[in-house]
Amino acid sequence: MAKDYTLLAKTIVENVGGDENVISLVHCATRLRFEVIDRNKVNFDILKQTEGVITAMEAGGQIQVVIGNKVDQVYDAVLKCSHINSDIQNESKSEKKGVLNTLLETISGIFSPMLGVMCGAGMLKALLILCTTFKWLTPEMGTYRILYAAADSVFNFLPIILGYTAAKKFNCSPFVAMAIAMSLVYPDMTAAFSGGEKLTFLNIPVTLVSYTSSVMPIIISIYVMSKFEKLLKRILPEVCKLFLTPLLELMIMVPATFLVIGPIMDQFGKLLASGYTGLVGINPIIAGGVIGLLWPMAVIFGLHWGFFPIVMNNIATLGKDTLFVITGPNNMAQAGATLGVFLKTKDKKLKELSGSAAFSAVLAGITEPAIYGVTLPYKKPFIIGAIFSGIAGMIVAAAGTAIPTVLGTSLLSLPGYIGPGFVGFVIACAIAYFGSAICTYLFGFNDSMLNKNSEKEENTQLNDEITLKDETLSSIVEGEMLPLEDVKDPTFAGKMMGDGVAFKPKSGRVVSPVDGKVIMVAKTGHAIGLKSNNGAEILIHIGMDTVNMNGKGFDVKVQQGQAVKKGDLLVEVDLQEIADAGYDDIIPVILTNTVAYDQIIPMEYGKKEEQENIIELKVKK
Repeated sequence: MAKDYTLLAKTIVENVGGDENVISLVHCATRLRFEVIDRNKVNFDILKQTEGVITAMEAGGQIQVVIGNKVDQVYDAVLKCSHINSDIQNESKSEKKGVLNTLLETISGIFSPMLGVMCGAGMLKALLILCTTFKWLTPEMGTYRILYAAADSVFNFLPIILGYTAAKKFNCSPFVAMAIAMSLVYPDMTAAFSGGEKLTFLNIPVTLVSYTSSVMPIIISIYVMSKFEKLLKRILPEVCKLFLTPLLELMIMVPATFLVIGPIMDQFGKLLASGYTGLVGINPIIAGGVIGLLWPMAVIFGLHWGFFPIVMNNIATLGKDTLFVITGPNNMAQAGATLGVFLKTKDKKLKELSGSAAFSAVLAGITEPAIYGVTLPYKKPFIIGAIFSGIAGMIVAAAGTAIPTVLGTSLLSLPGYIGPGFVGFVIACAIAYFGSAICTYLFGFNDSMLNKNSEKEENTQLNDEITLKDETLSSIVEGEMLPLEDVKDPTFAGKMMGDGVAFKPKSGRVVSPVDGKVIMVAKTGHAIGLKSNNGAEILIHIGMDTVNMNGKGFDVKVQQGQAVKKGDLLVEVDLQEIADAGYDDIIPVILTNTVAYDQIIPMEYGKKEEQENIIELKVKK
């Protein structure tokens, strides 16, 4: 039976600021990538500590929630339980992100939706190479030709796919965009280029270029189209917008692309490709070493997306790529470092995590669980992996390995690298994998790091195996206890985060309802997470939208990891500050592990004093 990710999805949506804060959502192989209006509404602390989330970060102008192999299922659950529509972008303006973040965000938004099909097509090409190498199939066979058509069509007609994803990113008509892209790879125009024909448009000479597998011409064309479309929608009468807008877009943008945008971007692409080739050609070994060494850092900050157009451009202009090939052994290096941790540790939880992460990294090339869950938290394994990634990059560059497609590096994809430099690539991957594993095992990790690693301590606090017991929670404030349904927020009122109650505070003293530990303190002071000694996981959320106060009016008295007793002061809140800021001061008290209990029984609603009993918890027998 398939696992239900609804609760996880609701938690993620709530902590990225809710539906209304999301401009767009896409996912790649392991991450949910949110573009948000206000990043201050994102609660990274809670996201990082949510079971099912490996980590959360802001990178490349996006809020990235790393899930791992189940990201597609969580993505579907997010769309089902929210009003977020991956196909429609919110037109609200987000905060300014800077040129680099905006560029990375744009590239990611265009390429990440198509990553799955590109990887699938690349793997199919790899399998076909394997089949022809061992003479199981020949290029003349119908089976081969049909399967090759399935694999190569993704890259041959890449402008059409890019037209769609670019239109979604630039918020214009995707079908008109695809029609423009189709015109670029239309058989008659492709034949005209191949035959060296000279064409004119209204007596203006047309510079024909090959647009199959091209990247930049269609992206720039659709960007221009998006601006033109907005203009047309403003000036055209409503009665004829439906047909006149696409008519004018096709009549103007297709010739403009053939006459101006396409030739200019083609020359720019060739210049970019020759520049990269020239840089690597100066000293391929040094270049490969530097690229390989720095690539892990680029991945963790999401900067690797910035290189994707270069890779696709290399394939379109040169017929092959070396950049992603040089960086490919990084997957093996991080997998090897994770394997070293797995072999060395005696900690049950870490062994389970590192074992599964190492397996998925080496077999399928999915490295996020390995990096964020194992190597990066303990630093030395990550550094060792980066060093061996650099060494492997030098070997690959020296061997001159190149492939004509986009392909991740894993055991399953190795056949795709068969060709010139294949032996060097395999040697590089082996050195990266076994070298990282051995060095990590010998001196890169030991279990004493478990106590020194604060992130691990936090996870341990969250995941301690405590036998749940019946217990009673006490009031967190002096004030009026209300049903959770009275909270004017659908996430809390709908119990999406869990069951509980709410308080209308009379005083600004917020105290602990249990004996236990503080497992989360929001930087702004508006939210506190607790775990009782009996296993109850409690979220105290002070006010609605008070995250926007940036800590003003909140005096936090505890810190993460601190032991507390029932009645200990957690936060002093200036209720007048909340009122002056225009926010509701209601305080939900949520049992985030609601599903672990058989019964959650609120006491009589109404006025309560500090430490007065408010909820009885009954565990499942």
